[in-house]
Amino acid sequence: MVGLLSVGLWQIGAWQPLEQLVYSALFQARSASILPQTNWDRRVAVIAIDDASLKKYGKFPWSRDRYAQLLQKLKPSSPAVIGFDVLFVDPGKGDKEFAKAIAKSGNVILATAWDNRGQPLEILPELKKAALGEGQIWHNPDADGISRQAALFFGTKPALGLAMLLEAPEAVSLPHLAEVQRRKDVWINWPGPTQNVSTYSYASIMEGKVDAKAFANKFVLVGVTATAIDRLRSPYNQNPPTAGVYLHAALIDNLLNDKLLHTLPKTTVMLLLLGIAPITSWLLLKQGVWARMAIAILLPSGWVIFALSAFIDDGWWLPIVAPVGTAIAAGIGVQLREQYEKQQLMSLFAKHVAPEMADLIWHRKDEIFHKGKLQAQEMMVTVLFADIRGFTSISEKLPPGELIEWLNLFLDAMTDCIMDRGGVIDKYIGDAIMAVFGIPFSHTTPEEIQQDALNAIAAGIAMQERLKKLNQRFHNANKPTIEIGIGIHTGPVVAGSVGGSRRLNYSVLGDTVNVAARLEPMNKEVKIHNPYQMIVSGSTFAYASDRYHGPAVRAIQLRGREQATIIYCIQGEKVNLADPAEAIVPPLNISA
Repeated sequence: MVGLLSVGLWQIGAWQPLEQLVYSALFQARSASILPQTNWDRRVAVIAIDDASLKKYGKFPWSRDRYAQLLQKLKPSSPAVIGFDVLFVDPGKGDKEFAKAIAKSGNVILATAWDNRGQPLEILPELKKAALGEGQIWHNPDADGISRQAALFFGTKPALGLAMLLEAPEAVSLPHLAEVQRRKDVWINWPGPTQNVSTYSYASIMEGKVDAKAFANKFVLVGVTATAIDRLRSPYNQNPPTAGVYLHAALIDNLLNDKLLHTLPKTTVMLLLLGIAPITSWLLLKQGVWARMAIAILLPSGWVIFALSAFIDDGWWLPIVAPVGTAIAAGIGVQLREQYEKQQLMSLFAKHVAPEMADLIWHRKDEIFHKGKLQAQEMMVTVLFADIRGFTSISEKLPPGELIEWLNLFLDAMTDCIMDRGGVIDKYIGDAIMAVFGIPFSHTTPEEIQQDALNAIAAGIAMQERLKKLNQRFHNANKPTIEIGIGIHTGPVVAGSVGGSRRLNYSVLGDTVNVAARLEPMNKEVKIHNPYQMIVSGSTFAYASDRYHGPAVRAIQLRGREQATIIYCIQGEKVNLADPAEAIVPPLNISA
C-alpha cells in the first residue's frame, strides 16, 4: 500500500520539488567543499554583453555592425566555434556587414527560438545563409525557477551548445554522443558558479584589453549578461541569478567531458519505490525496539550514502527523498499496523488478564494472530467457575447502587487472585466468574497442562482466603457477607474470537466449560470436610494430586462417557495436611 502510494506521488510529481531541493543541495555542498569540487572546462569562453558594454555602446538591442566588429576582432584568435545566444529575427541596421563578417569567419552558429504560441522565430535569411549552422536556445526552468535540464533537441533542431560541438571544424571527441543524441532532455551537471567561467566583457575586447590569443581553439559564446536581461538561476547562482548564456556553456562543458548527469528511467524509479516498502516492512516486522531503531537509521542513511557516492563518482543523480520517504512511511505503516493489532488484542485481553500476561500476549502475538484476526485453536485448558451462594436473596435486600458497589468489590478481589496466577477472566455472568488457565497460548506438554491445573487450584484457594478478609470488611460495614463455590475441570476447548463484527470477545467453548459449571453447585452436597468449597474433576486432580490433598467425593456419570468420573474436593497442600480417609459415594448424574 505504501509503495503504491509513493509511486502515485511520483507519477503526479509530488516528490519532485523535494528531489529538486536535494539536487540544489548537492551542488551547494560542492561549492562549500563538503563534496569534491569540479571546474569549468577551459575550452569554453563567454563574451559578455555586460553593464559596462551597454553603458559604453548604448542600450540593448544593438545594431548588427557591433557584432560584425566583434567577429573581426576575434578573427586573429581563431576560435573553434562562435555561438551567438542572441536572436536575429528582425531586419536591422548593419545586417549586410554582419552577414559578411559571419561568412568570413566561417565558424559562427546563430540562435533560433520559438514564441509563446510555439511559432518559430526564424533567423534572417541572409544571416542564416552566411552562418555555419543554427542551434535552438529554448529551455524551461523548473517550478522553483532553477534550470536543471537542457533541451538537447527541440523538434529536429539541436541545442546551441550541441550544434557548436557538431559543427566544429576539427573533430571533437564527444564520449557517448550517440547515446546522448537519443535523449530529448538532459540533466545539467553544473561545473561550478558561473563566475568561474572564462568570461570577457565585449567592451574590453573592443578596447583591445584582452589578449588576442585568449579565444584560440575555444568554444566562444556571445550573450547578454547585463542586469535584468535573460536571467537564469542555477544551483550555484540563485540570488542573484546569472545569465542564460551560461546554460549553453554548461551543456558544452558536460558534453566535452561526458559529465551530463545520469538519471534512472521512470519505470525503474517506480519499481524501486514499490520494492522499498515491502522490504522495509519485512525487515522491521520481526525486530525488537533496538533493532528497529538501528534499521530505521541505517536503511535511509545507507541509501543516502549510496546516492552521494553515485553522484560523486559516476555522475548519477538518484532520487533520495522519495526512497527515504517511502522507507520511513513503510516503517510508520508497520508501527501503525502493530498499534492497531495491539489495540485489537488488548481490547480482547486487557481487562481479562494481568498486565504481565497482556505484554506477553503482545510479544507472542504471531502465535495467535493471523492476517489481522485471532485464530481459532483447539487447546487443553483448566476452567474455573465461581458463584455466590444465595445471590438472589441478597440482591433483593440491597439498594441497586449498594448492590453494584458490593458486587464489584467482590469481583475485583477475585479477579486479582485469578490473574495473579496466570488465569484469564473469560466472562462475568452476573455474580459468577468464569476463568480459564492455559490460554491464549496453546499448552501441549504434560508439564504445561499440569501447571495450569495447579494454578487454577491455587487461585481457588487464594479466592477463599481473600474472601475471608473481604467478608470482615463487609461485616464491619453492615453489608452481607459472601460464600462461594468453586468448580474446576481440565479438558479440551476451542478458543477464539466470539461475537459479531461490531463486538468481539475472546472466549472458550466446549464440553469442558459445561462440566466445570456443573461441578461448582455440587459443593453444597458435599458432606465431608470441604474448607475451600472447591470441587475438581478427576482429570484436574490427576495433574494436581502430587501437590494437593483431596478426598474423592463421589463418582458421577458425565453425558457421553461410559465410565463414571470421580470428583474430588481440595482440602489443601499435602505439606500442610495429613491424608484423611477418602469416601466413595453413589453416582450422581450430571448432564454435560
